[in-house]
Amino acid sequence: MKALLLAGGLGTRLRPLTEHLPKPMALVGNRPWLEHLLLHYKEQGVQEFVIAVKHYRELIESYLGDGSKFGVSIDYSVEKELLGTAGAIKNAEHLLSDRFIVVNADIIHQVNLDAALRYHEAHGGAVTICLTEVEDPSHYGVVEQADGGRIVRFIEKPKKEEAPSNRVNAGIYIMERRALDFVPSGRAASIEKETFPQLIDNGSGVYGHPIGGYWIDMGTTERYRQLHWDLLDRRFPLRIDAKEMEEKSIWLGDNVRVGQGVLFVPPVMIGDDVTIGDRAIIGPYAVVGKGSRIGKQVRLAHSILWDRCKIRAGAQLNECIFGTATQAGPHILHEAVCNRNMEVQRR
Repeated sequence: MKALLLAGGLGTRLRPLTEHLPKPMALVGNRPWLEHLLLHYKEQGVQEFVIAVKHYRELIESYLGDGSKFGVSIDYSVEKELLGTAGAIKNAEHLLSDRFIVVNADIIHQVNLDAALRYHEAHGGAVTICLTEVEDPSHYGVVEQADGGRIVRFIEKPKKEEAPSNRVNAGIYIMERRALDFVPSGRAASIEKETFPQLIDNGSGVYGHPIGGYWIDMGTTERYRQLHWDLLDRRFPLRIDAKEMEEKSIWLGDNVRVGQGVLFVPPVMIGDDVTIGDRAIIGPYAVVGKGSRIGKQVRLAHSILWDRCKIRAGAQLNECIFGTATQAGPHILHEAVCNRNMEVQRR
């Protein structure tokens, strides 16, 4: 069985970080999320992937290649124009198996795929929509289910007190190929607004399976920060590729050079090949990307730096997110969000 990863869109609400980058390639714990996603599904037995690409597809293709370096195989389905969720799946139909998984690649999650597949096989319908439970469903499309988990309707962004449940579409689907017979070719189509309602109406069988576990849409800078604080607090148990120091919740990568009098205030994650100057204070809640240079007496807290950032001596950063190769300082910066190759002087 193959997995189709939908990675064609841009993260408009994560700009400027993803202005020239597909949102699934945003770094999560110093690795592109798309890499984490690939490995997560590989660990659960998926060996064949199709990745739907559109904007800046060369960045994805050059990074992941044919999948051999990750021990999987990858094909690419290229959209000449954005076709919506259903249109992107239809565009990739010739590369898919009779039963396949669809994953919105910019949704951060961990799923027990085996349990979802057992449920899908048992109900015999055309689609299983994985569901997640949220505290306030008024920002999402909420499902109403009958006995056995069959979905009878979707309600888009209901008032909290009027929502039939707190279960919402998690952006992960198990589908039979026959479901694609109801998706038009050659035009944009929404799976949530067109395909699923049609499959419900014609009795094809659309069922919902709650996945539990961690789930967040990283589509805003606020949620992107929260994702990383959850990662550092281990509420999101993603593997951290660094050595945890004896002082818990301090992770250092390979070849990290730490100056005299540096203070780490946990939780902190430092990537490979990072240099930290004398008497810098790093943390709490700091993520520093690979190859970055932190100057002397820098104060860095509640901030995320991507790879190869340079922070000049004496700078103070709080609640900042810097894209790759951003340079800043020596000023005080608060809540700055900056794209790659920008030099930040003041905020």
